[in-house]
Amino acid sequence: MLEIGTRAPDFTLTDKDGKAVSLSDFRGKKVVLYFYPKDNTPGCTRQACAFAGAYGAFQDRNAVVIGVSRDSAASHLKFAEKYALPFVLLSDPDHAVIEAYGAWQEKKNYGKVSMGVVRSTYLIDETGVIEKVMPKVKPDTNAEELLAYLNG
Repeated sequence: MLEIGTRAPDFTLTDKDGKAVSLSDFRGKKVVLYFYPKDNTPGCTRQACAFAGAYGAFQDRNAVVIGVSRDSAASHLKFAEKYALPFVLLSDPDHAVIEAYGAWQEKKNYGKVSMGVVRSTYLIDETGVIEKVMPKVKPDTNAEELLAYLNG
């Protein structure tokens, strides 16, 4: 995982509409950058819906929410439409950005070891510097914990 106080690596990925989106597009705003394993799975859906439910509160704090997974733009579009997700979802099929942020890690599931996306979140300040690192977050409390942090 990257450390607090370091510059967040810039990137450009494709959103659910096929448009190129760069982290630097959001300078001047706080960025909640969260990495999740897969669209339409129970934990990822709960996490996305929690961010959607709190989206207005994030906007009130000059923060944007960006979700990143390996899923395709088409998958993101269906996911966003199905759950009325108002924030940016980015596709990272070759997991280059996921790796750059340290969210591509060894995972164990029922004794089987494989590489995959570890659910993790970064808060990036208005100048592009990492303000908060949240490794291995819980899908049900991630949005709430970030809002509590932003509220001081």
